[in-house]
Amino acid sequence: MNKLKILVVEDDDALRDALSITLEAAGHAVTGAAGGQPALAQIESRDFHMVVSDLRMAPMDGLQLLGEIRRRRPNLPVLLMTAFGDVDKAVAAMRGGACDFMLKPFEPRDLLAQIERYAIAPAAEGVVAEDPLTREVLLLAARVARTDATVMLTGESGTGKEVFARYIHDQSARAAGPFVAINCAAIPDNLLEATLFGHEKGAFTGAQAAQAGKFEQADGGTLLLDEISEMPLALQAKLLRVLQEREVERVGGRKPVPIDIRVLATSNRDMAEEVRQHRFREDLYYRLNVFPLHIPSLRERSGDILPLARHFLGIYGARNGRHVALSPGAAAKLAAHGWPGNVRELENVVQRALILASGDTVEADHLLLARHSTPPPSVIVPAQPAPLAVVAEERMESISSSNMKDLERQHILDTLSKVGGSRKKAVELLGISERTLRYKLAQYRDEGHIENE
Repeated sequence: MNKLKILVVEDDDALRDALSITLEAAGHAVTGAAGGQPALAQIESRDFHMVVSDLRMAPMDGLQLLGEIRRRRPNLPVLLMTAFGDVDKAVAAMRGGACDFMLKPFEPRDLLAQIERYAIAPAAEGVVAEDPLTREVLLLAARVARTDATVMLTGESGTGKEVFARYIHDQSARAAGPFVAINCAAIPDNLLEATLFGHEKGAFTGAQAAQAGKFEQADGGTLLLDEISEMPLALQAKLLRVLQEREVERVGGRKPVPIDIRVLATSNRDMAEEVRQHRFREDLYYRLNVFPLHIPSLRERSGDILPLARHFLGIYGARNGRHVALSPGAAAKLAAHGWPGNVRELENVVQRALILASGDTVEADHLLLARHSTPPPSVIVPAQPAPLAVVAEERMESISSSNMKDLERQHILDTLSKVGGSRKKAVELLGISERTLRYKLAQYRDEGHIENE
């Protein structure tokens, strides 16, 4: 068992000491607290993997302590101990967010088994969780993975929401089944329906053969609807019906096809606000948001920055037969950066550094970090906007050796600047949809070309 930091809350000194001895003998680091207030003070000043608390205490009982922990550290698992007569309170605690409760007296091995079950998230290849906040999120992901509940993963772009979604699939009973992901923002509106639900032969021009959609492809496994907030409203109604009926009807088809899938969804937007602005159906939101899981930004889990950097160094270095390390200066520079593009930005920086580092050490000057001094396009208001042709000519000179992707990005950003940051005016000039523009800008934020809005 891994060494864990555990907080034991018990107002009986003898029992608290006995619990501490049991846990320390198993290799854990134990902190004791004689009541609710001292426990909260410990939680504010230190990180813990788990809290083991008595239910019947005074003046703050276990239920009140649980409520405070849920408010301050919502992902921290709390295991309650109770006497037989307090079972009703223990059930209420479970509803309030306790991971489980144990009836006194209990055997030491039973306590250790509960801690191993709830305080340790199973390891998985490609998942880096060194920061305490990330470990808490991963533990929640492991717990919900044991169920078949629909999960809504939210967080800034580039935080690794798909990595956590794959982790949920891999830790679930559906792990042997397919994991199918679809980016709802990357597919044109007129193709998204057929891509999701499939189509029959002749359903539309170019449909020369029947094709199963993503829902059918994920049968027996997990379907990830990435960037679900970008799905058109008209298609949201059909998606809701599929989730309710657990059957899908192909475009041009008449016979429903039953499906057995688990659905996960991601968004980098405030979904409740999307509902309030009538951009997302409220009934579909509640259908998807059965278990919300927020993925913190990289700046909120700074303990992951260097482990992730070394993880990426290992991956991309191995592809070229290299073993590369970070110098102390490079490590310090990475740790001090704000990472508005989150994990994806860090990955890009590491890849560039490997190209620039000719030896077996990445130095600080190999790390090309974006300054992120450009205001977000939505608030760019130049005092005297330069004519588009002039700006384009100047930018063309600076990127003459770049590829078409660079030209496209500069054209889009120049157009936004020209119209004072108005997306509505920009899409008219660019001849693209607002959804496509949002997707492009999200890419540019991830790559570090613009700041988060």
